[in-house]
Amino acid sequence: MEKIIAPSEMPLNHDGSVYHINLLPEDIADTIFLVGDPERVERVSSFFDHIEIKKQKREFITHTGTYQGKRASVLSTGIGTDNIDIVLNELDALVNIDLAQRTIKTEKKSLTLIRLGTSGSVNPQIDAGSIVKTNYTAGFDGLMRFYPDHTETEFHAQICNRLPYPGIQPFIYTSQVDQGLFQHFQEGFTAGNTGSLSGFYGPQGRQLRLRSLDPEFLTELHHCGLDNFEMETSALYAFSKLLGHKAISLNCIIANRTTGRFLEDYKSRVDQMIDVSLQRWAQL
Repeated sequence: MEKIIAPSEMPLNHDGSVYHINLLPEDIADTIFLVGDPERVERVSSFFDHIEIKKQKREFITHTGTYQGKRASVLSTGIGTDNIDIVLNELDALVNIDLAQRTIKTEKKSLTLIRLGTSGSVNPQIDAGSIVKTNYTAGFDGLMRFYPDHTETEFHAQICNRLPYPGIQPFIYTSQVDQGLFQHFQEGFTAGNTGSLSGFYGPQGRQLRLRSLDPEFLTELHHCGLDNFEMETSALYAFSKLLGHKAISLNCIIANRTTGRFLEDYKSRVDQMIDVSLQRWAQL
């Protein structure tokens, strides 16, 4: 007998759309560009040939249209891996769960998920203005400890063996990019390993009124094999692997925390990243 997913486990809106991102299956394309900042949705969709759908609920804004004749969606996730938990589970539900019957479909669909984000660098050789494509990623928030089917990569041992903070190690999880996407995004992209941190201030070594763990924390991240850091990629990769989707994270480096350089006009560089990323995707 098929398992029926209870309303408490998968709440839906009155129109049958998934609860948080407020979308119906027909609202999304098979390729979805993910951005953290809701304002960046319009920046991405401005490159589209036309837009057929615009929807919003809370920080989750979605535009769906076409680019060079190919259907695509762009969706804002907001900040943090906790929001990625919502977005990835609900996107997967749109394509792999019969929402009316509340049953899991026999034939599964694989989405292509491309994150277009901003990031800070801890590698002196990756300067502000670079566009990093993430190979391995490490999450520091413990999210995947709630999903026992998650399996670690060999990068996990490297991180834990080199990171001198035993209190943090139990929370770390790792995942890796879809290699087909990684190889496709070549010219104009710099390969790197990305850490997803669980906050903007203390977890990224910033100190206002509260003392952070270690003033040299970001240096230690680089010693562990990480090149840049942000707050979403680890969950994006981990959920994509578990659910059978293809994902890559592309991040414009707006600051190098080791050299102190900040990209003053970073929005124009982000637009360039969007432009080249869409062009590369259209050639898939």
